[in-house]
Amino acid sequence: MFVPREKLAQRIRDGLEHNPGVVLLGPRQCGKTTLARKICEEFDPCEFFDLENTLDLARLETPLLALESLRGLVVLDEIQRKPELFEILRVLMDSPKCEASFLLLGSASPRLVRGVSETLAGRVTFVHMSGFTLDEIGGENFMRLWLRGGFPRSYLAENDELSFRWRMDFVQTFLERDIPQLGIHIPAQALRRFWVMLAHYHGQIWNASTFAHSISTSQKTAKRYLDILTDAFVVRQLQPWFENIKKRQVKSPKVYVRDTGILHALLGMETERDLYYNPRLGASWEGFVLEQIVTMAHNTDIYFWATHAGTELDAMLMGGTKRIGIEIRYTDAPKITKSIRMAMKDLNLDYVYIVYPGRKTFPLEKKIDALSIRDLSRILA
Repeated sequence: MFVPREKLAQRIRDGLEHNPGVVLLGPRQCGKTTLARKICEEFDPCEFFDLENTLDLARLETPLLALESLRGLVVLDEIQRKPELFEILRVLMDSPKCEASFLLLGSASPRLVRGVSETLAGRVTFVHMSGFTLDEIGGENFMRLWLRGGFPRSYLAENDELSFRWRMDFVQTFLERDIPQLGIHIPAQALRRFWVMLAHYHGQIWNASTFAHSISTSQKTAKRYLDILTDAFVVRQLQPWFENIKKRQVKSPKVYVRDTGILHALLGMETERDLYYNPRLGASWEGFVLEQIVTMAHNTDIYFWATHAGTELDAMLMGGTKRIGIEIRYTDAPKITKSIRMAMKDLNLDYVYIVYPGRKTFPLEKKIDALSIRDLSRILA
């Protein structure tokens, strides 16, 4: 089964049209290579370098000599494995004699790969990619996407058992191979304990002292672990919004395991039944919906908002002059809560959607709708 990813492909085409290069960023195994090869078919010529392939690495032993005469599209996969290429690429992108455009695929944030942001600033477009999203696989398939997550091999597996096994292998490989390849030397077991603990706190406010105490380390080390997993695109820190009101507002981020399939693997949830009977069901649903929103609304600033008195809003979308509030509820009958009314007043929201798993989207009152997960992509188009 092939799942077209046309919106991402178009963003890459647009970037290549206006800049010498595009950097496609996303977690390992999310489909970057497959998408890049599809783009490559549109160019003649196209040269593809896989930096995990020893033959391709050998070709790049003298990178300037290998790259300067190429035309068309040049794809460099897993670029973070050879960061010394960035300086060479800067020279080529600035050269009027260079007849090539560059598509760079990376599995780590520029903050982890020293030099990419500074070296290629103003020369490349950054395109962020995740696993499959609802607008790619169709809203009616949300349950499978929620349970298995969006990594292609997990989502497309023949059954839940094989999907779960793939995700467990992914976690092990990520910790034992991928993280060390980034030059980060942390015992895999220590980072795994932290990641599992983070799964149990999925959707909660970050508290460095709680994490540090639980894994017997310093707050600085706990924050470093969090930032590493964030920059490797497996954890999301959702930042808080501050409003000029006379209320004490939360100033720490919320933390989520980005892919709910990985979340469920870390928590030992293999089947729908496991998910339904787990006390983290509601938190898992919140993270699933939030990640869909963040991924599909890529040009929109997104925050959460909360006060120390208990009022909160799961997400606020800032697009132009409009403020859209999002509440995420795993329920059959969405209701307008006191928090929603206070958020509408304090944040001056233009509209609020309560996203739930039911089939129908309908108004609850003026400016507040119950929104079926199946229709989520409609409001983000």
